[in-house]
Amino acid sequence: MTEHGVRWTAEQVLALAPDGASRKAGARLGGAGPWSQTGGSASGAVWGLCKGSGSKPYRTVVDLSGPAYKCSCPSRKFPCKHALGLLLLWAAEGLDAPAGNPAGAPAGDPTGAPDWAGEWLAERAAKAARPAADRSGRSGPADAEGARKRAERRAARIGAGVTELEQRLADLVRGGLAGQERAGYAGWEETAARMVDAQAPGLAARVRELGTIPSCGTGWPARMLEEAALLHLLDRAWLGVSGLAEPLASTVRSRLGLQPQTEGEAVRDHWLVLAQYDTASPDGRLTTRRIWLRGLASGRPALVLDFGPPGRPPGLALPVGLALEAEARFRPGSAGLRADLGERFGPASPSRTAPTGMSTGAALEAYGAALREDPWLESWPVVLGPVVPIPGQRQGGRQGDQQDSAAWQLADAEGTSALPVPLTGSGSRPGTGLWQLAALSGGGPLTVFGECGHRGFTPLTAWQPDSPEPVVLG
Repeated sequence: MTEHGVRWTAEQVLALAPDGASRKAGARLGGAGPWSQTGGSASGAVWGLCKGSGSKPYRTVVDLSGPAYKCSCPSRKFPCKHALGLLLLWAAEGLDAPAGNPAGAPAGDPTGAPDWAGEWLAERAAKAARPAADRSGRSGPADAEGARKRAERRAARIGAGVTELEQRLADLVRGGLAGQERAGYAGWEETAARMVDAQAPGLAARVRELGTIPSCGTGWPARMLEEAALLHLLDRAWLGVSGLAEPLASTVRSRLGLQPQTEGEAVRDHWLVLAQYDTASPDGRLTTRRIWLRGLASGRPALVLDFGPPGRPPGLALPVGLALEAEARFRPGSAGLRADLGERFGPASPSRTAPTGMSTGAALEAYGAALREDPWLESWPVVLGPVVPIPGQRQGGRQGDQQDSAAWQLADAEGTSALPVPLTGSGSRPGTGLWQLAALSGGGPLTVFGECGHRGFTPLTAWQPDSPEPVVLG
């Protein structure tokens, strides 16, 4: 468990930066020089005035329970460099620290804040205090009959789109894969647009991914056939969804992009942030942020997704290594992974312990069990430990070749009979995270969090023995 009021580290603050330029600019503002009228509240908020190029200083306030930010600067980046600088100043004990969360004090309580910060914090506190039904904007019971008719019309559109997609996949197999490199991406983009018209955004996204495979280098025909088979399986599952058991039917509907028909389970816990990273859609129009959480009491994994439009990063940012007490609402289907963060009960603070790991054999069993619930699951989150990274060697290559990440493995340090798991590259530069693992290990055991999939294990975060400080890989 964690306690409120514990300061973040500089690394955790800089992990919030939307890009490298913001990270550097925020670091330059992490000293006391440009700041005045700084302070913090007991409920977990910090504020200050930052001197800029104009005559008026920028007003910056951060609610640590989000974290959430507000600044009077014109930057479109989120958080801006001033928010990062303020947090770095607080992390370095350069201003009064929030003393914890008193009993009954809501997150973002404005006590002690100047007017310009207090108004924003009060608005956030009032919003958090409203019942969930009020925040959703629902004014009364839904029109059940109207909702049923809308669902039937959408199901008919999706059925027509699925039938059309099945014909497209049949043509692909009949004509062979060899010509796909010359055919280009345009035809698949047109098919994806047809799936959008059919109100099946999940199918559209998978079609776009399928169309990009021929440009992905060696081995693309096998990967394209695999993805086409999974897409065909999803099509057939939708056409027979009425005969499926409800958990699997919920998974099929979520994979097509439909909203869940029922509310999922709500779990209150202290959630440890295990990893956070961004991926771009094939067309570059959307940035998806994946945040992996683990309940410290329940041990349950959770995947929180947030999205950013072109030119802007996603708004939700949770630095690796922090723990926050919050309610997570799990969505039906998708092997019980996808969750939305609900009410939070105080600011996040660094965890005092590293997560407990499992053996490689147990990890593979967990992934297999998850596939039975969601056959389209690309990976399953697992914490391995204690394990040792093993740089491999392939014929004609050098041991530990940075470009040959598949030759690396993770083996149980305690010498169990389980086979080592192959590693895939992590981070933006292939192989970087693997060399970090080797350097951290030095031949000794580590605890490693990552995604276990059919191509291997992708390491994302590591902990050295007896250390709660995480190391983000890549």
